[in-house]
Amino acid sequence: MVALLVVVNVFGPGSEDTSGDDGGAVAEVDGQPVSPRDESPVEVDTPPITPEADAACPALMSQLPLEIAGETSRRVDSDSPYAYAWGDPAQVLVCGADVPAGFVVGGPQALGINGVTWFVDTTDPTVNVWTTVDRTVPVQISIPASTDGSVAIALSPVIAGAIPFTEPQPGG
Repeated sequence: MVALLVVVNVFGPGSEDTSGDDGGAVAEVDGQPVSPRDESPVEVDTPPITPEADAACPALMSQLPLEIAGETSRRVDSDSPYAYAWGDPAQVLVCGADVPAGFVVGGPQALGINGVTWFVDTTDPTVNVWTTVDRTVPVQISIPASTDGSVAIALSPVIAGAIPFTEPQPGG
């Protein structure tokens, strides 16, 4: 009987074995994140969490992308797990928001986009607040007035697929 010994080079061409005498390769890990999410967290005020939000929002939050409309996700500091942000300046999503008081069914500020009806509040000159008005739980995206609404537009199909439709009701 003949024993056969096979040696496999686990180092690519041109690399050196710097693993030491024990023959095992060890990667150096310093615990620092390498993603672009190293920015300071975005502080987000959120409404109290309702049972409806607890039932609907996890489905949406699990589908939110790390990058959308050219904007990378950011860490969020919030009392709710249903807040998310992208970009700098931050574009902030809150699931479980309130329907704005100024919303009127069929009014001029209601926009139907990719299966979602949005109420867009432009009264603050620094931020446009987009709020879904046809979902069982409203979703709100605050978008700096200096940017376009591409994040809300891109998220419309995700929201439509995650949170069930309901007939729009006037804001209170």
